[in-house]
Amino acid sequence: QSTWDIFRINNLTLYFKYILIIMNLLIAVSLVVLVYVNAVYSAGLMVTDKVYFDVNVDGKSVERIVIGLFANDAPKTVKNFKSLADGFKLESGKTLMYRNSKFHRVIKGFMIQGGDITTGDGYGSESIYGGKFKDENFALNHYGAGWLSMANAGPDTNGSQFFITTVATPWLNGKHTVFGKVLEGMDVVRKIENQPTGDKDKPKRDILIKEAGTLPIDKPFAVKSEGVA
Repeated sequence: QSTWDIFRINNLTLYFKYILIIMNLLIAVSLVVLVYVNAVYSAGLMVTDKVYFDVNVDGKSVERIVIGLFANDAPKTVKNFKSLADGFKLESGKTLMYRNSKFHRVIKGFMIQGGDITTGDGYGSESIYGGKFKDENFALNHYGAGWLSMANAGPDTNGSQFFITTVATPWLNGKHTVFGKVLEGMDVVRKIENQPTGDKDKPKRDILIKEAGTLPIDKPFAVKSEGVA
C-alpha cells in the first residue's frame, strides 16, 4: 500500500467522522426544537393583552366581559381591537371606539356579534388602518365557546366588527381571524346569547357596550385551546 493510498484512507475516515458529528448535532438540535414546540403546545396560547367590555344587557345592570388577546399570533388584528377599545383618534379628529356601540346580532347556539361603530346595524365597520384591512392569518381555530374572531363580509374585509362564539364553529376556520378568548364574564356572554331577537337576529332590546378599554397585564400567560365553560 502506497503512502498516497494511506493518506487517502485517513482523509476519508476523517471526512466520515465529520459527517457523523454533523449528523449528531442536527439530531440534537431537532430534539431541542421538538421539546420546545411540545412545551409551547402543552402550555397553550399566550395571552399578551386584555380588553374589557362593560355591557348593559337588561337595560339596568352593567356586567363585565374580559377578553385575552393573542398579539404573538395576530399582532395587527390585536392592535386594531385594543385601539378601538381604548378609543382611536383619526387625523380628521374623529374618534373610533367601541364605547356606546351595540351587540347588534345574536344567534343562540352560534355567536354574539358587535363592533359596528359607524352605523350600529351591522352594515358599518371601520378599522384604525383606514376602512378595511386584509385577513392577517388563519393560524388559530374556533375551538369552542368564548373565542373572539373578526367578523367580515368576505375575504380581506376586516374593520371593527367582531364576534364571540358560544359553541365550536369549525366551519368558520380558515375564513375568519381568531385572535382572543374570553377570560372572565362568559356568563355575561351567555346572558346576551339568550336575549330575545327579532328580524335579522337583532336583539329586541339594545345590548350596549357602556364602557371599553384595556387592562394591565404583568406578563403573558397561557390559555388552553378549548372552549370556555
